[in-house]
Amino acid sequence: MREGPAAIARRQRAHLVEMVAYARANSPYYRELYRDLPEQVDDPTLLPVTNKKLLMGRFDDWVTDREVTLERVQEFVADPALVGERFCGKYLVATTTGTSGVRGIFLIDQRSMAVETSLGSRASAGVGVGDVIRTLARAGRSAVMSAPGGHFLSAAGTARFQRDSPLLGRAMRTFSIHQPLPELTAELNRYNPAILVGFLSMITLLAGEQEAGRLRIHPVLIIVGGETSTAADLERLATAFGAKVRVAYAATECGFLSVGCRHGWYHVNSDWAVLEPVDADHRPVAPGELSHTVLLSNLVNRVQPILRYDLGDSVLLRPDPCPCGSPLPAIQVRGRAADMLTFPTGRGENVSISPMAFGTLLDRASGIEQFQIVQTAPTTLRVRLQPEEGADADRVWQAVRGEIAHLLTEHKVGDVTLEHAEEPPQQAPGGKYRRIIPLAKS
Repeated sequence: MREGPAAIARRQRAHLVEMVAYARANSPYYRELYRDLPEQVDDPTLLPVTNKKLLMGRFDDWVTDREVTLERVQEFVADPALVGERFCGKYLVATTTGTSGVRGIFLIDQRSMAVETSLGSRASAGVGVGDVIRTLARAGRSAVMSAPGGHFLSAAGTARFQRDSPLLGRAMRTFSIHQPLPELTAELNRYNPAILVGFLSMITLLAGEQEAGRLRIHPVLIIVGGETSTAADLERLATAFGAKVRVAYAATECGFLSVGCRHGWYHVNSDWAVLEPVDADHRPVAPGELSHTVLLSNLVNRVQPILRYDLGDSVLLRPDPCPCGSPLPAIQVRGRAADMLTFPTGRGENVSISPMAFGTLLDRASGIEQFQIVQTAPTTLRVRLQPEEGADADRVWQAVRGEIAHLLTEHKVGDVTLEHAEEPPQQAPGGKYRRIIPLAKS
C-alpha cells in the first residue's frame, strides 16, 4: 500500500500467476478450460469467462479437493445445525441466493479466512482513539443483522468466528431480520451494541425507529452492505445514530473484495482480487463509464478457484484518485439496489419489511429453483415460482404461500392478497433476477 498503485499491480499479477497455475494443476475443469493457454498467465483478459451456472454444473470437477463432492456438500447445507461448522474439517460453507438464476454453494478455505482477517485493518482506517475507547466501554459488542437457519455468509461467518474465538465471539451477536420490528428494536435497546452490521435496507428500517425515538442505541460504527447506497442514505444513517458509517461491497465468492471509504467509494483489494468492468460482450469499459457487468477473479481461495467470474453487478470505476488517499482502485456499484416492501395496516399506519426478510425466508424452502415477488398494489403480492425439476408445483406454492403469510402475520400486516403467477420469474436486462420488486412509486 505504501509503495502505491504500481506495486499493488505487481502483487496482483504475481498472485494471478500462482492461482491460474494452481487451478490448472488441481482442478479438472480448469485443466480442460485452460489447455490452449500459455504456460504462464499474468493477464486476466486471456482467461475464458466463467459464471455460477457453469461452475455449479461442473462442481465435482471444479473443486481442487477430491474429498469434496456436490452430493456431500448438499447434505451438509441441508442441516441448519451445521451452520459455521467445518465441512471435511477444513472449509467454511456458504450458500448464495439465486439472483442469477442458479443458487451457489461455495467453500472458503483457511487461507481465504486468514487474508480476509488481515485485510480487515484497511477497513479500520479513520477510526480514532476516541472511537476505540467508546467501543471498549461497551465491551466491543457487535450486532449482526442476519437470517438464522441458513448457511448464508454473514450467518456462517459469524458462527465460525464465535466457535474459533469464544472469548471475542461472546461480544458478537446475530439478530434475526425475520423478527417483527418492535421486538427487534426492544432487543437492540437491551443489547446496546457498539458496532451495527447489516444490509442497507434493514439498517435503514432501524434508522427510522431511531429517529422516532423507539430505538435508543448509540453505535460507534455502522457497516452496511449488500445493496447500493447513496450519499443521502449514508448521511441519514450517520445523523440518526451519531456514528461513523462504512459501506461494504463483497460477495460470497470473495468476502474480502473491497473496503468502503468515508467518501462513499468501494476500494477493491486489488492485490488479492481482480475486478474487471466490462460490456455485454465482456470487453473492458473505460473508467467513468458504467459497466454492463463485472468479472471477478479471487486470487486467494484455492479449494474453488474463482477466475474471470461474471458477478452480474453493474459498476463504475473512478477515473481519478479518490480524495480519501487510498491507492486502491475505487468503484461505485449500481446493480444491488433494493427497496422495502411497505404495507398499510388497519391501524392507519404503514409497516415496512426488508426485502432480505422475504429472500432469506424462501431460500430455505425446499423445491424452489427460483422465485420472484412483485408488489402490484399496496396489499397485493404476485409470486412467480420456478419449482425444481421433479417438485410438486402445487405443494411448493402452498408452502411458499404459508411462509409469506406467516411472515406478514408476524409483522402484524393483514389482508394482503397473495397471487400465484402463471409466468415464471423474469430476468432484468443485466441478466440477474430481481427477486423482490416493490410497488412503483408514483
